[in-house]
Amino acid sequence: MKTRIAGSFFILFLFCQGLCYAQITIPKVFGDDMVLQRGIKIPVWGNSDPGAHIIAELGTVRATAKADTEGKWMVRFSKFKAGGPYTLKIYEKGKPTEGLELNGILIGDVWVASGQSNMEWQVQQSADAENEIANADFSNIRFLPVAHNKKLIPQTDISSGKWQVCDSANVKEFSAVAYFFARKIHRDHNVPVGIVQSTWGGTPVESWTSREMLLSSPISRRAVLANDTLRDPYDFVQDSLNVLRFWDIVLNPQDKADKIVPLTEYDDSGWTETEMPRLIKDFGIGPYEGVMWLRKKVLLPERFEGKDLVVNVGHPEFNYSLYFNGEEICKAVWNSNPTHQYTIPAHLVKEGENVVSIRLAMIWNGGGIYPPADSLYITDGSSKISLAGKWLYKKDIEPPLPRIMDYHYRPAVLFNAMINPVIPYGIKGFIWYQGEANAPEAYHYRKLFPMLITDWRERWGQGNLPFLYVQLANFKKRKDTPSESDWAELREAQTLTLSQPNTGMACIIDIGEADNIHPPNKQEVGRRLALIADKMVYGRNDRIASGPVYKSAKTEGNRVRISFTGTGSGLSAKDGREVTGFAIAGNDRKFHWAKALIEGNEVVVYSDKVVSPEAVRYAWADNPECNLVNSEGLPAVPFRTDDWKGITQK
Repeated sequence: MKTRIAGSFFILFLFCQGLCYAQITIPKVFGDDMVLQRGIKIPVWGNSDPGAHIIAELGTVRATAKADTEGKWMVRFSKFKAGGPYTLKIYEKGKPTEGLELNGILIGDVWVASGQSNMEWQVQQSADAENEIANADFSNIRFLPVAHNKKLIPQTDISSGKWQVCDSANVKEFSAVAYFFARKIHRDHNVPVGIVQSTWGGTPVESWTSREMLLSSPISRRAVLANDTLRDPYDFVQDSLNVLRFWDIVLNPQDKADKIVPLTEYDDSGWTETEMPRLIKDFGIGPYEGVMWLRKKVLLPERFEGKDLVVNVGHPEFNYSLYFNGEEICKAVWNSNPTHQYTIPAHLVKEGENVVSIRLAMIWNGGGIYPPADSLYITDGSSKISLAGKWLYKKDIEPPLPRIMDYHYRPAVLFNAMINPVIPYGIKGFIWYQGEANAPEAYHYRKLFPMLITDWRERWGQGNLPFLYVQLANFKKRKDTPSESDWAELREAQTLTLSQPNTGMACIIDIGEADNIHPPNKQEVGRRLALIADKMVYGRNDRIASGPVYKSAKTEGNRVRISFTGTGSGLSAKDGREVTGFAIAGNDRKFHWAKALIEGNEVVVYSDKVVSPEAVRYAWADNPECNLVNSEGLPAVPFRTDDWKGITQK
């Protein structure tokens, strides 16, 4: 009996000891395998008992601090050179065995990667994903993925997230742009690289900016004050429950429909006939009603029977499941397979009538199966059977999907929960890919984007930290005539932001896709950001880091001579054809496609339809056909010489 009591007291003693250890806490931005910023006085902070004398040791270097009346403390280590691994120990004076210990720490360059879905887009969703994942063996590259979270007031810690070493097991879910950027920086400069990844798809710049900064502008002030009507946490919790239900319906057929609807013998006689490919706008389906079934009976020849076949379902947007003769072939989430090609196992294939079924989620006013029609087919490798043409369809569910309030779009809520908690972690700079969500009000982005840059820099307190960002890619249907474009105006706002000190912009107007807002070639996006970093941050001033940028225009009769910076050793057309992408207008402000002749480092633009030119535009469209590049093959940045009122200028 005494032994049992003694054991209980021993367990209680250990528990109390554990509570003592817990008196010192640090935010989740710190952890095993993290990267700390070289060349600065490294900040480390946390909480303890008020008045506690804190000792922190990074390798053999010691720093001390005294906790304030609220128990908050911060130490700053002297400057370190790149290297490691190191161990970080934090303890209260006189209690070296009762503190915290973090291991595997590297000293290098830390970059904050933020923005919406194109920065969030994962390595496994990008071009050549299988090969990239297999070869991702970079122990000196580390990622801290910050979990999605939204709050009405600034937080002191992220909700979850821990540092991960870059290898084939971890890399697949990392930001592809950030990974390819980090890989090039690491290879070129032989320095460990850490990425703090704080991203959320579909979000506007206002979500990532602090309340105080947003209140300073009439553009954003009203929306910020509207946030005060939210009842955090009730509204956020209820919305989160709606989100869970929403995605459950989107991703998973209801009432075992996937076991019934795809079957060959299923009675679809009451369904509606349609022509495929087809987009959501053609169905008249609202943004929260867009989950549907599609079925098609296809005749296969005898030579196909007993063979593994390949089915290509064109270019479906958003989430879908594909079935063949009643069995699920794939479940694709957010363009997880950019090719949309799948194997049909031989045992499912029969001569004669076969049934292809697709459960397709078309939500947020987007989705459907994009043309061309010849991208829908089944093949045995030598011949194709078309899947275009007549299909049958019906809605999958009633009632409609639960409505999501999208509170993560609200001003400041992502700054509060996903940026503020990592300030003032020592960093080298920022990389940013965002703007799609702000395109409808692109003119305001001229003000809002610089506000974010200023906001973050001031709060980090490391001066004008490098801020590198990606200009929007080409996207949407290409138009036959020059026209106005909110995406072009957003790109212009991004270009104008280069007036801010220590900023750089990667132009990717040449690698987008008309039917994919998430172009898969994230390797080139990361590379172009790294080229700018090489020049701006790492001192390789002899490099041509970006494409030609408009400098000036001079009218010469019915022609306009355009001068550029960033031409390298000369301009050329990327594909060797005539230069495309230029439009010219007179005082009637009606633009016509123009001829463009390269003369050295200049371009002469004219049109027989414009006698007295007043304005020239280049790549001014959602998805422009443009091909002007410099000697490094980097694309010319879209521009216009006029300041005529655009479609987003209120």
